Amino acid sequence: MSANLEQELADWRSRALTLEHELNGVVLGLERAVRLLTIAIFARGHVLLEGNVGVGKTTLLRAAARGLGGGYQRVEGTIDLMPQDLIYHTYIDAEGRPRVDPGPLLAYGGDLSVFFFNEINRARPQVHSLLLRVMAERSLSAFNRETHFPHLQVFADRNAVEKEETFELPGAARDRFLMEVEVAPTEDAAIHKQLTFDTRFHDTTSLIESVGVGRVEHTTLTAFAPKIQEAVRAGEAVQDFVEHLRRATHHPHEYGIRLPDVEMDELILAGMGPRGSSMLVRAARVTAWLDGRDYLEPQDVAAVFHEVVAHRVFFTPIYELQRRWLARAFTDAVLQHVPTP
Repeated sequence: MSANLEQELADWRSRALTLEHELNGVVLGLERAVRLLTIAIFARGHVLLEGNVGVGKTTLLRAAARGLGGGYQRVEGTIDLMPQDLIYHTYIDAEGRPRVDPGPLLAYGGDLSVFFFNEINRARPQVHSLLLRVMAERSLSAFNRETHFPHLQVFADRNAVEKEETFELPGAARDRFLMEVEVAPTEDAAIHKQLTFDTRFHDTTSLIESVGVGRVEHTTLTAFAPKIQEAVRAGEAVQDFVEHLRRATHHPHEYGIRLPDVEMDELILAGMGPRGSSMLVRAARVTAWLDGRDYLEPQDVAAVFHEVVAHRVFFTPIYELQRRWLARAFTDAVLQHVPTP
C-alpha cells in the first residue's frame, strides 16, 4: 500500500469516527445502531431501520443525512402515496395555469445524496417497486431524460407497531438494503433519565444541527469508498469462513445447527445468495478499516453478520410467521456452529 493511500485511509477514518461521535451525541444509548449506520455509509449501502415508535430512528437518520450533505429529500409513507408522487407533482400556479415540477426523487437531479422514506411500510407496493428499482440502478427515466444518482443512499424506517393500512416489504425487495438495523435503546436508567429530564434532548432540530454539515462530504465519499474495499485484504482462511457461513444458511443440518421447537429440515426455503455474500464482505471490510486494520478477521464478519444476512434468509411459510425471534436465533446459531479460523 502506498504511503499516500495509507494517509488517505487514515484521514477518512478520522472523519468517519468524528461523524460517529457526533451521531452518538444526538441519540443516546444507540451505539450499536450508530456503528452499523456508519459502516453502511462507508460501504455505500442502503439501510432499513426497525424499532418501536419514539426510539430515535428518524432523528438518527436526519442527523446522518446532515453529516453526508448534498441533496436531501424526505417522504412520508401514506396509503394514498402513488409512484408518480415521487417523480413529479402538479399544481396550479399564481396565474391559474397548471404546472408540473420535479418530485422528490428529481428535485436535486444527480446531486441527490439522501432519500429518507419515513414509515416505508405505510406506502403501497407500487411505490416500493419504483423506489427499489431506483435503489438498484441508481437512475430514473422521466421527462424524456435519464437521471443518474451516483451518490444516492436510501434510508428508510418501518412502523413496527401499527399493522393497519401497512404493506410489508417482501423478502426479495428487502434484499436491496445492505442492512436491516434494529434500533433498541439501552436499558441504562441513567441514560433514560437524561433523555427524559435534560431539555437539550427535547429539541431535535438543535440536536441535529450539532452534526457538522457534510462531515463526510458525499461527492468525495463516493470516490473514496471503493478504496476501502481495495485496501482491506481477505486471506484464504477468512474467505473459507465466509463460504461456510453462506453454506450454513442453506444447509444448517450439515453444521449441526439446531433450534428449540424447530424442525430444521423444514425451516429454510432459501439461504444467503451471492449478492448477500458480497455485501457481507463489503460491510466487514469497512468494519476492519474503522478498527484501523487493512486485513479482514473473522470478528469483522461476525460483527455485521445478522444485520446483513438475516433478511436474506427465507424461511418456509410456517416459520416465516415467527421471523421476529427466529431470524436472530438462527444467525446466532450459524455463528456458533461454523468453525472460526
